[in-house]
Amino acid sequence: MAADLSTPIPQKGHPKALYLLFFTEMWERFSYYGMRGILILYLTKKYFEGGLAIDPAMASQIYGYFTGFVYFTPLIGGWLADRYLGQRLAITIGGLTMMVGQFTLFAINTHTGMYLGLLLLIIGNGFFKPNISTLVGRLYEAKDPRRDAAFSIFYMGINLGAFLAPLVIGQFTDNIFSVKDEAGNIVSYGYKWGFLASGIGMLLGQIIFNALAAKYLGTIGKAPVKTVAGGNNDAHHALAAQPVTKENKQQMTVIFILTAFVIFFWAGFEQAGSSLSLYTDKFINRQVGNFTIPTPWFQSVNPLFIIVLAPLFSIFWVSKLGQRLSTPVKMGLGMVLLGIGYFFMLGAIAQRGGDIQDETVKASLIWLVLTYLLHTIGELCLSPVGLSVVTKLAHPKYASLMMGVWMLATFIANIVGGYLAAFVEELGAKTIFTSISTAVIVLGLIMVALSKPISKMMHGVK
Repeated sequence: MAADLSTPIPQKGHPKALYLLFFTEMWERFSYYGMRGILILYLTKKYFEGGLAIDPAMASQIYGYFTGFVYFTPLIGGWLADRYLGQRLAITIGGLTMMVGQFTLFAINTHTGMYLGLLLLIIGNGFFKPNISTLVGRLYEAKDPRRDAAFSIFYMGINLGAFLAPLVIGQFTDNIFSVKDEAGNIVSYGYKWGFLASGIGMLLGQIIFNALAAKYLGTIGKAPVKTVAGGNNDAHHALAAQPVTKENKQQMTVIFILTAFVIFFWAGFEQAGSSLSLYTDKFINRQVGNFTIPTPWFQSVNPLFIIVLAPLFSIFWVSKLGQRLSTPVKMGLGMVLLGIGYFFMLGAIAQRGGDIQDETVKASLIWLVLTYLLHTIGELCLSPVGLSVVTKLAHPKYASLMMGVWMLATFIANIVGGYLAAFVEELGAKTIFTSISTAVIVLGLIMVALSKPISKMMHGVK
């Protein structure tokens, strides 16, 4: 796919539009991860603690369905953007809808308000998520080696927002709007204020994007692909008018193959917001001196590692060694590293003497940190690389739709992950974590083994 002619691409460095998309995505992720960091706690805490007093097993399923459908609706939003809206309008519709969803969670602290707010977030993300990622890909030629590096930079924007959000929201829930009970436990009544802060973050992102889009993006993403015949003359629209060849079909088939594998990666990875969060809240020693680390803050560990490590991966992917690794190999290694990360959670369980429910017996914090470190390295091998390759393999006519297909993996994975988290109470954390670890390591090795035939179907795309 060629870059859009309407935006000059510098010989070195990256176009300024990349950094506009970086900050737009940063604020959207601030909004999403801010509310995600407190969602399972909000659902399960008692009414007098500011929660909805939902059973943890049911709450885990609600969490799984929410985080799942957040990644299903991009399939619809991507299709609507390609056919009728254009990517930029879709991003604005999605951003404003998500903002209203956050404000609904803030204003209506009931089960009805919770379901309505989550529904709006699901719909809004469907418009926003696939289209901003597609815009990043449209800034570069298909074989431009900077593309993987650009997605690593863009991924830093995602994770800068994800890093800041739990820290800010954790202040609302565990410090500003909280008290300590007689046993010294934190009782929060600030969850709704956390949702308000998340909504304000979404509003800031939309202001930045709409104020600067025309200046830095030119006409990129303004018109839907359907209007090619109506006079759009950039390279993306010109290529979209070309027929879909047998080679194109094979390349897009690869997207479906990779999507099927990464379902299992995300099912394990997304335990961070459900079973790992609940385990941390109950069984990890969060005391550092006289300070108790708020549970939502641990949602910032993964994005902090991303921010630190992403520049190194960005450099590595454009090195000679990095360019020799095919996408299936990178992604397979990512899955193996996720599985290895769960070894450390098994270490935490062993330190506590097994799956005992005594909350006074705590495991060391280092086990959790090492788990997040390995998961982060695995994520950097898989997620930004996956986003990049989808924009390379998808025929321009179906660019946003194929991005929606890629996100379909996360939809299925989060629902599966929600059920896995729900079974922790019944089967025990050790059984669940061992099962996840074994499955992703085996599948990761299978992907590496199949890298050559998959790469052949990609027809030169790396």
